[in-house]
Amino acid sequence: MNKIEHIGIAVTDLHTAGSLYEKLLNTTIYKTEEVATEGVKTAFLQTGPNKIELLEATGPDSPIAKYIAKKGEGIHHIAFEVDDIRAEMARLKSEGFILLNDEPKRGADNKWVCFVHPKSAGGVLVELCQEMQQ
Repeated sequence: MNKIEHIGIAVTDLHTAGSLYEKLLNTTIYKTEEVATEGVKTAFLQTGPNKIELLEATGPDSPIAKYIAKKGEGIHHIAFEVDDIRAEMARLKSEGFILLNDEPKRGADNKWVCFVHPKSAGGVLVELCQEMQQ
């Protein structure tokens, strides 16, 4: 794993949360995107090398809607950049981690992603991210 790629924050209203984080971080949202397969709308902010991903559910069955209903708004996951997501997935499986998907999925911000189950990662939802080749 190379570095923390971003921190994901679950929010009920992307516009309201976006305004709050723009003021807090003294920066603007540089990208918004919907990931239909995950039932989520995202907004990204960056300050220095650090990125925040705001996540709003697009429907009541979205994983983000379920998360907010159970735990409320707040930090949802931490994402790590990797060079070879498939190799990292294999390594983590061999170490006994439980992955939420068997193959990388298309995520937001031009990334391949895979999630590690929080039960096998000390209660933290971990996302692996690899930049898609253009």
